[in-house]
Amino acid sequence: MLQLIPLAYYAQEKNGVFAIESDLKVETDFNLGLLKLERGQDAKLKIKKDSLLDNEEYKLEVNENEIIIKASSEVGAYYALQTLRQLSRAELGSKEIPCCVINDKPRFSWRGLQLDESRHFFGKEYVKKMLDMMFMMKLNVFHWHLTDDQGWRIEIKKYPLLTEIGSKRAYTQIHGWGSTDIINEEYSGFYTQEDIKEIVEYAAKRGITVVPEIDFPAHCAAAIAAYPWLACRELKRDVPGYFGGAIPTRKLRIFDWNRPICPGKDETIEFVKDIIDELCELFPAPYFHIGGDEAPKDEWKKCPCCQKRIKENNLKNEEDLQGWFNNQILALLKSKGKRLIGWNEILKAKNLDKSTICQYWTPKKDPRARDWANNGNNIILSNHQSFYFDMTYAQYSLKNTYNYSYEHFGISPESEKNILGIEAQNWTEWTDCPEKLEVFMYPRTQALAEVAWSPKDKCGFDSFMARLEKFKPYFEYLGLSYAVNSVAMPKKWLLKSKIKKEFKFGDTHLEVKLNKKYISQGEK
Repeated sequence: MLQLIPLAYYAQEKNGVFAIESDLKVETDFNLGLLKLERGQDAKLKIKKDSLLDNEEYKLEVNENEIIIKASSEVGAYYALQTLRQLSRAELGSKEIPCCVINDKPRFSWRGLQLDESRHFFGKEYVKKMLDMMFMMKLNVFHWHLTDDQGWRIEIKKYPLLTEIGSKRAYTQIHGWGSTDIINEEYSGFYTQEDIKEIVEYAAKRGITVVPEIDFPAHCAAAIAAYPWLACRELKRDVPGYFGGAIPTRKLRIFDWNRPICPGKDETIEFVKDIIDELCELFPAPYFHIGGDEAPKDEWKKCPCCQKRIKENNLKNEEDLQGWFNNQILALLKSKGKRLIGWNEILKAKNLDKSTICQYWTPKKDPRARDWANNGNNIILSNHQSFYFDMTYAQYSLKNTYNYSYEHFGISPESEKNILGIEAQNWTEWTDCPEKLEVFMYPRTQALAEVAWSPKDKCGFDSFMARLEKFKPYFEYLGLSYAVNSVAMPKKWLLKSKIKKEFKFGDTHLEVKLNKKYISQGEK
């Protein structure tokens, strides 16, 4: 079997090898600016345009004397070259490519990876590094979580206080969900609009669409700290450094985390629309993510403005008020040629426009999300047990990611056409450094890529693990940390139990420490 991740739709190895020459030249019908090879008429690498192929589809033939790639687009050609990159292993010192024929195309059109930078900020150079690995794995959507209670990370010209105030918090909770331990140091960081343009362009050159997530109407504590009038009650609150759960108010004296904005105020609606107007100029993607999850309704129930809005629009309750709010945003996005995405909690509203895309994340089966897909509406799959990369391997091993099945959540095989695709999440409440992000993300990202790209009937975990061993030198070559097998596939019950307990209540970096230990002992 050819050593590829993800597996190709069709691949057949042939006898012989193509010898890699130091002066290999390319002849191409495409303007492939990322390809660092000299052009020439005597080229042995030929990239031809074939308009009959789909956008991301490609054909690759390696013979002893030449390599021929066919694609209908630049992205298809680049995917073929990424396949050739793995086959050649030239970066790792190999001088030969096995002769083969490959016809390849993706299973799902949406193959995504998310990064939460509201809780912890990594910066544009690190984001580019992440995009490079996505490109190698044929992942094509970068979901960028830029705002939450704990930080507003993107410049908005019309509302400068969002970054002047909302991007900074005075303290940060550490040591897990139940902890009362904090670091009393200012934490800050945000992207300028020029930074955003640079990253969006960098991603586009690699066939990656950047989809921003600006959380509305909940998870808005940072925005409300900047502009208190956004809330139902105009109470002065600082940006919280607490990440959730049962707030130990006696010790931290923190109130009103995850505060929602007030959908009953016209000025709040105008604020949201102003932000979307600015961001649509920065993000050309045909999608816009508004979050919409975990929206508490207690404030709305007591708010005269919210209750007036419910009455005036003949809404049944506060859930339908959120549906009304979402529909206002959706109408604006539709006028700009974009679709709205929200987490599956938004389906609680009975009046939600059917063009909405549901991103299904909850660990428990959600009949609303199931029915949304089975009734012909679009859905993105990000179920917690398989695709929350911030969770420990002790809880959700590498195998959990690889063996994902949407049928487990009640979505019928006949409804697969309604599934836009699959996406994994990197939430960063406890991910405060690149090393931990990488250990938890790799090799889960490789498993994600195969689940999202490769035909289901060709996939097998044992085969994946064997091919992963051949892929691991790339992590070292690219300077990336990754989880060794003893961490990614933990076997000792007592150790797994300890890791899960420590993650919840104490040492959220225990697996990273264990990973270092195993590497020092020679494990790869």
